[in-house]
Amino acid sequence: MKALYFQNSLVLKEISIPVFHENEALVKVKIAGICNTDLELVKGYMGFEGVLGHEFVGRVEKAAEQEWVGKRVCGEINFGCGECFYCKSGLSRHCPKRTVLGILNQNGAFAEYVILPIKNLHEIPQTIPDSAAVFVEPLAAALEILEQIQVERNQDVVVIGDGKLGLLICQVLQLTGCDLRLVGKHPKKLSLAQSWGIKTDKLNAADDHKVDIVVEASGSPSGFSTAMQLVRPRGTLVLKSTYTDNLELDAAPIVIDEITIIGSRCGPFDSAIKTLENNLVKVEGLIDQTYPFSQALQAFEHAKQRDSMKIILDFDE
Repeated sequence: MKALYFQNSLVLKEISIPVFHENEALVKVKIAGICNTDLELVKGYMGFEGVLGHEFVGRVEKAAEQEWVGKRVCGEINFGCGECFYCKSGLSRHCPKRTVLGILNQNGAFAEYVILPIKNLHEIPQTIPDSAAVFVEPLAAALEILEQIQVERNQDVVVIGDGKLGLLICQVLQLTGCDLRLVGKHPKKLSLAQSWGIKTDKLNAADDHKVDIVVEASGSPSGFSTAMQLVRPRGTLVLKSTYTDNLELDAAPIVIDEITIIGSRCGPFDSAIKTLENNLVKVEGLIDQTYPFSQALQAFEHAKQRDSMKIILDFDE
């Protein structure tokens, strides 16, 4: 099969179709999305080697459980051991022995076929097109914020970072009725948020008005500094960025102002699917361009552009 493989450099090459085992499924990939994590991995993040990709929609071709064959699916990206405390508590994302699809010791979905545990699969309803279903994984990450904290209608909330995840987070938080503002630096992306009725500010124009909740999704250590400037005493700072650069942390303001800091990562796929099914978020405007998989290297170059949105790889050429 064709696969987009990273080992010192990114190449499109032929590798063997993976073999599924007990409790696993072989999924034929239909489309996949390039995200910022993929771009960081090719810079050396996590020391990953192998097939990239974790945002995908596909159809089950073979499975240990026959009822899954033929179903259109997406899949949770953390593969836990199934035996530890975290796995038994439904938190396989924190399993100390986990592998992560296309990120940590597990070949991903930028290939014609991918293997996943059956327990990681989620069937996609017919009413959700592939172009929307490919957003289930990042949308679930956005929804995780509401699993972790209570956001009230009367609260002031700021999201820092106008990338794809930041824009999804804004739409999720908008559902709570909070007083929401997006801080970013890309006019095209801020304009898209404005079309959804979200207030925006340019990064260098953000004032010192203190707010109840700040969600930091810029991916840059400087975003953390901005977040600390904006969060009020006894406010909450939600970290969605996994910084690849060093973060200089001054703990004194955190202690003095009694700031609550919450790390936030993967989220509930079922809720994300229902949110898309009920048309509660808009994802069409987040897609910049779709490339045939044969042009995956060109697609990656496009995704690297600072003002780019979601780039999709189409395997049904």
